[in-house]
Amino acid sequence: MRAETQSTIEAIEKSLQLVAKRMNYDTAPHRLEEFNARTEDPTLWDDPEAAQKLMRERQMLADAVSGYEQMRRDLADNVELIELGEAEEDADVVAEAEAALRSLRDRAATKELEALLDGEADGNDTFLEINAGAGGTEACDWAEMLQRMYVRWAESKGYDVELLSEEAGGEAGIKSASYKISGPNAYGWLKTESGVHRLVRISPFGKGTRETSFASIWVYPVVDDNIEIEVQDKDIRLDTFRSSGAGGQHVNKTDSAVRITHLPTGIVVTSSLKSQHQNREIAMNALKARLYQMELDKRNAATMEAHENKGDAGWGNQIRSYVLQPYQMVKDLRTSFETSDTQGVLDGDLDGLMAATLAMQAAGKSRAEASAED
Repeated sequence: MRAETQSTIEAIEKSLQLVAKRMNYDTAPHRLEEFNARTEDPTLWDDPEAAQKLMRERQMLADAVSGYEQMRRDLADNVELIELGEAEEDADVVAEAEAALRSLRDRAATKELEALLDGEADGNDTFLEINAGAGGTEACDWAEMLQRMYVRWAESKGYDVELLSEEAGGEAGIKSASYKISGPNAYGWLKTESGVHRLVRISPFGKGTRETSFASIWVYPVVDDNIEIEVQDKDIRLDTFRSSGAGGQHVNKTDSAVRITHLPTGIVVTSSLKSQHQNREIAMNALKARLYQMELDKRNAATMEAHENKGDAGWGNQIRSYVLQPYQMVKDLRTSFETSDTQGVLDGDLDGLMAATLAMQAAGKSRAEASAED
């Protein structure tokens, strides 16, 4: 068997081992039996919400187990085909099986990444906020570049992307924008992006000098029906204002945009679509999501520490640097993952950066769990 093929097999085995570990494969049959027994309870649908949650959890586990076992079978079948083809000197059979293994390697790598998305809200839709930081016009332009990057990434995943609000920059770019991004594991993937992003480049605004700009990214999960967040009227201030979009015939001419301020925490959320009623609902949902994110942070010491250390969008607080001059490099300062394909990243190729952060978080979680058991 060729060394390259052996390396492919080893990569598949490594991915499958992690998938099995993250789903607790050894106990999966017992957990499925428990789910099946509970679904046969005649009183199950007395509480429809609880029943639907149970059915979703059962289906997720069943799909994970069947997917893992299918990949195991595919691996064994193709290894057997290669051995058979080599024994009979049938190059076509060997080539076909090797191609199937390369495809399986990619599938297993994807499942390995998805196995890291096992947090409480990882499967939820998400809100994404982009805010220009230190750097004036340069920072507003940088914020718009990040806006394009995340929209392209989300669209490449087949996610639905909904612009909720946007404030134009004074001369170029945007001061801020907020989105709702909907799709499987949208929050789980994008949560790795919260923090300050730093850009170094030659100014495109006629200065000819090297400039450093900052923008901050905030990501928090859409709160679904299974999560109850209570917001009292006395704790919020609601303001309406005129949207300041890019202009043109579709600019908002009425004070229909909504800003909600949560007084106990100081959280501010906005929505600037055409309907004031719709904007209030969107902003309230975003506020509940932010409050829920705060609760998640409290439960996760590592996440809370990162949140507290983010600070303002400026020097010393960045999680990632994008250098376009004097060399080409994107480097995540948390994981040290780096790539020279800056254009690919800015065009939305973020999976490598996200995967490295997810792996780091999973390793930290495993260490914390191990320490708790000691």
